[in-house]
Amino acid sequence: MRRGIAATALVAALGLTVAACGSDDGQDGDKKSSGELSGTVTFWDTSNEAEKGTYQALAEGFTKLHPKVKVKYVNVPFGEANAKFKNAAGGNSGAPDVMRTEVAWVADFASLGYLAPLDGTPAIEKQNDWLPQAAASTKFNDKTYAVPQVIDTMALFYNKKMLADAGVEVPKTLTELKAASKKISEKSPGKTGLYLRGDDPYWFLSFLYGEGGDMVDAKGKKVVIDNPAGVNAYKTIKDLVDSKAAITDASDGWNNMQNAFKTGKVAMMLNGPWAIEDSRAGAEFKDPKNLGIAPVPAGSVAQGSPQGGWNLSVYAGSKNLDASYEFAKYMSSAKVQQQTTEKLSLLPTRTSVYAQPTVASNEMVQFFKPAVDKAVERPWIPQGNSLFEPIKLQMANVLGGKASPEKAAADTGEAYRKLLKDYK
Repeated sequence: MRRGIAATALVAALGLTVAACGSDDGQDGDKKSSGELSGTVTFWDTSNEAEKGTYQALAEGFTKLHPKVKVKYVNVPFGEANAKFKNAAGGNSGAPDVMRTEVAWVADFASLGYLAPLDGTPAIEKQNDWLPQAAASTKFNDKTYAVPQVIDTMALFYNKKMLADAGVEVPKTLTELKAASKKISEKSPGKTGLYLRGDDPYWFLSFLYGEGGDMVDAKGKKVVIDNPAGVNAYKTIKDLVDSKAAITDASDGWNNMQNAFKTGKVAMMLNGPWAIEDSRAGAEFKDPKNLGIAPVPAGSVAQGSPQGGWNLSVYAGSKNLDASYEFAKYMSSAKVQQQTTEKLSLLPTRTSVYAQPTVASNEMVQFFKPAVDKAVERPWIPQGNSLFEPIKLQMANVLGGKASPEKAAADTGEAYRKLLKDYK
């Protein structure tokens, strides 16, 4: 899930090892000879406002299985979570026992020694039930440092009534989107076809993939974002705004986008399953059937959207590892994943859960599962999350008229080569 790019914390020494200092409550766990768990598990949840109530209830449900374990639930805003965890883990003070980690964070945190390896622990249950693409983001140096909880990708959210009133079909390409946007504005002055996130580079990836590009070739250790495809991706976002097919904002893009879509100021936006509940709360979607979901419109070369999702990781310095392993197992279990889908329409990472009638019949799952199967995997490297900041900077430059698409792509590539010393 994405709501914004997390701030980057400067870690003084990458070689820091994590002492067994424990979580922020200072309580040691205990596993008696009977095998009964006790103590406290502090859980940092990074879900959004529309989701956090469900996740808190699910997390606290762990105590029904283990009555002597107290779950300390903490909701940490997504934009703060990466830096906050690094600061806590690096300073050996205040880190949680278990954290809901964005898929790109796992290799980063593991490379710093902040995560406990999970192979051979109770955290891993029925690993062969994991979707292969979800399992890929849990690995670093051939070890497992997380269990997959949610998988997702991007799609085109659209207001069915607004499109119908303008007499346009759901656009399958960006060319069709521009034409549809023009008709929407002509039909309803003051309204626009698309809201384009100009402040979050995760949204840029669909345009990059649509031009046949990528950020890096991790296997070949090559920077590729400054190829012609990268230039064309920057040209695409600029053209959408310049042609008035889209509106954008350089700051607070999430709230501005959601408000514009929910109030009918725009007819379409790119978003993921994490936005379903919040979107349905809008005035335009009092009738839930008015919310439409379609594949991301294709660019000039292909149709593509990034693979995203969330994993559960255990802090290497936890004082209560036994209970933490069990908690991660519980929160990624088939039962909890089924409940998450039923309440939030989020996609499971376990194959078996898709066979459950309440999951199989979920309209959003029916759309997003095929989309996830076709999603483009991001590079699961420690620097994966850091690849976004240069794009964010250059998106602002291009949309603000401070840099040409050609210069933006070149500057992004230069920043990548400084970050990835062994890449060409």
